[in-house]
Amino acid sequence: MKNTLMLKDKSAFIQSFSKHGVFITRLCKLYVIPTLFLMGFLFSSLFSGAQVSFSSGELKVSLNSQGYFTELSNSATEKNYLYKDTLAPLMTLVSGNVRFYPTTLVYIKAQKKITLVYKEAGVSIDIKVFEKSTHLVLEIVKALPGNKIDAIIWGPYPTIINATVGEVIGVVRDGTTAVGIQVLNIKTLGGDYPNNEGNTDQRGIAAVSFPWGSVLQAYSINRSHNRLVDAWGGQFKNMPVAAMKGESVVGSKIALFTCEEPKTLERLEQIELAENLPHPTIKGVWFKKSALFGRSYLITSFDESNIDEMIGYTKRAGLISLYHEGPFKSWGHFILDSAAFPHGKAGLKKCVDKAHAAGLMLGVHTLTNFINTNDPYITPVPDDRLSLTGFAAVTKDIDATAKEIEVASPEYFNQQENNNLHTIKIGKELIRYKTVSATAPYTISDCQRGAFGTSAAMHKAGDIAGKLFDHSYEVFFPDINMQRETAKNIASLMNETGVDHMDFDGIEGGLASGQGIYGIELFAKDVFDNVKHDFICGTSRSTTFFWHMCSYYNWGEPWYGGFSESMQQYRIDNQGLFERNYMPHMLGWYLLAENTTMSEMEWMLARSAGYGAGFAMVIKPASIKKNPAALNLLDAIREWETARNGHAFTKEQQERLKNPKNDFHLEKAGEGKWSLSQYAASPVFVREKFIRQPGEPTHTTWNYNQQWKEQPLQFRMNVSGKEGTVNNIKMQIDNYAEIKLPITLQAGESIVCDGTATIYIYNKKGSLKDKLKIAALPPVVSSGVHTIIIDCSFDGEEPPKVEVQFKGLIKTEAVQLNK
Repeated sequence: MKNTLMLKDKSAFIQSFSKHGVFITRLCKLYVIPTLFLMGFLFSSLFSGAQVSFSSGELKVSLNSQGYFTELSNSATEKNYLYKDTLAPLMTLVSGNVRFYPTTLVYIKAQKKITLVYKEAGVSIDIKVFEKSTHLVLEIVKALPGNKIDAIIWGPYPTIINATVGEVIGVVRDGTTAVGIQVLNIKTLGGDYPNNEGNTDQRGIAAVSFPWGSVLQAYSINRSHNRLVDAWGGQFKNMPVAAMKGESVVGSKIALFTCEEPKTLERLEQIELAENLPHPTIKGVWFKKSALFGRSYLITSFDESNIDEMIGYTKRAGLISLYHEGPFKSWGHFILDSAAFPHGKAGLKKCVDKAHAAGLMLGVHTLTNFINTNDPYITPVPDDRLSLTGFAAVTKDIDATAKEIEVASPEYFNQQENNNLHTIKIGKELIRYKTVSATAPYTISDCQRGAFGTSAAMHKAGDIAGKLFDHSYEVFFPDINMQRETAKNIASLMNETGVDHMDFDGIEGGLASGQGIYGIELFAKDVFDNVKHDFICGTSRSTTFFWHMCSYYNWGEPWYGGFSESMQQYRIDNQGLFERNYMPHMLGWYLLAENTTMSEMEWMLARSAGYGAGFAMVIKPASIKKNPAALNLLDAIREWETARNGHAFTKEQQERLKNPKNDFHLEKAGEGKWSLSQYAASPVFVREKFIRQPGEPTHTTWNYNQQWKEQPLQFRMNVSGKEGTVNNIKMQIDNYAEIKLPITLQAGESIVCDGTATIYIYNKKGSLKDKLKIAALPPVVSSGVHTIIIDCSFDGEEPPKVEVQFKGLIKTEAVQLNK
């Protein structure tokens, strides 16, 4: 896969592109079908037969003499799942950005070889067929002429199934039967060639749902010639991408299969093993069937000095792994932060050994192929393999102090959007700049020479000025070759230290190579192939080949609000995607902060149990020591996780646990046994300041309908607003029982009454501020309508509001491990 373009060749390379991104050399070629091709075509035409059929396991497929499917059936159900009211080509050709369909199919039975002829495009493609016991394999063994092939698409194959469409893994199911496509190597991508980059922001397009059914599809791009692509989702136009030797469409390979729906995962494993696909295991068990599938883990910033303490928290919470949120001084070479790991890799290895001795995995967090500006790949001598969005020749000699640089074209330097570091590379110097002129002579102005610790130098006319590919995280990126090296750097660190957990966070950085999803998946595969021990990994993007390597997809960040606010709907919406694609259910990251309460934690844990979903719990070492309920919160995580992973909850209970309007509390009742209490909340009642006539009462009256059984009154009171206070709060229930709160609450503060004589007072950040003992227990309130009278005093130019929500226990039920 060696990249044929080195920096010294880039001047010649850019000359091979026309202004509109078409190779001049290609324009100069005559589009004439070679004599041998014509002879082959005529010969093939003589032997183009009628329908041809293949069988593998329960699958039977039939193709007509033009190269279209006529049958995609399951022998067990005796049903043809092919949707017949649309085209179903075995393979679609992309040539000159035009899609062509086959005109002729020739099958040589003795060689098990299909030849597809695309007469209008002047292209023929040979496909080898392998009929195996569980699946049918199709592989391109020849494709000529290569210079007329931009890409190929396997299919699309239309089916009549759309009950469950696994867009990532390319499997569709109807409740009884599954039909699927599997990509069998890195050069084959799930989808239908969405663009010249080979990238999409959709979660997956290996299978796509339609009202009439679905389509299955995969594609491969001819990367063996120089290309111009619109990179990173089209943000960087006409990015020159160098040829990759040998990376044509030849070798692209897929599997087709059908089976009983309950046996789908087993069939996918059989295909993985038969086709030597990535097959991650934990202690010899395929991860997708292991006890660690969908398990939760802890994220923190441990170091050599506090590793024992953080292991203790992880064990107490019943989580499977201790994961460092950012141990590196720089990405690229992945140099450890000496403040946390003064003994370097040896220190990290000791942490790993301690975690393993405690029965835990230990992980580190990176942003995959992002490269910090302080990394040796950047400074003091920048690597020639850094990715460029484009380049142009310098047109005049410059010395080491010049502040202006003239170039042959302003393209690539004039893009202001997503131009975060404004950096160009000439030779071994990095230069930051302000703008480039719109008219000739095209002048890059206000240059800061010798940027990022590099050395300013003189440069000659004809030298290449390359615009570095950067990101708002203030990082640069490698090209495809250097990316493969950075992947090996991660693998080397894991091999040396024993780290066995990582996330491919920021995996979209693979797009900076210009190779689209191929770049993303190649990075992950290079890590997978080079790590010598079992490990688990997550990601923020779902792609088809990566499905085989990935342990979980844990999307959802905790930084934008509390447990119930930060991306919560997004987290819930993900569960359908996971279910359709045999991914573990995960809810994302949550933050156990110094003000996290038990009710917040159990709100999240109930959703986790309802969806059968794991999560990552982020704990800052300083915050956990400031939260007085921290240890109780860890205990709650352990009990809920033990019950969830032990399948203690029934399907009916899980449906109730999913509902965000329901609150729950889980109490341990014995070994493998718990008491599950369900609560409900009333609508929010609001009291505001208003003006009355002198002597007229200023209280507010609410009619509160308690819809649960008789129990002591419970409520939460929030003081909402930007400023001001509330004091002298009195609440009267049914004109007889009164609760007096001789306190002053600031805007943003709150109180909780849990049915006892203790009132809990929380500050603006949600931390427990104080406790108040009231004179008598709250009244016992029966089911039905009750009159609530509330009065208080308001102070401030913009008085706050008082918001009250009542809470009650609906029922308590026993749950236990399902053995």
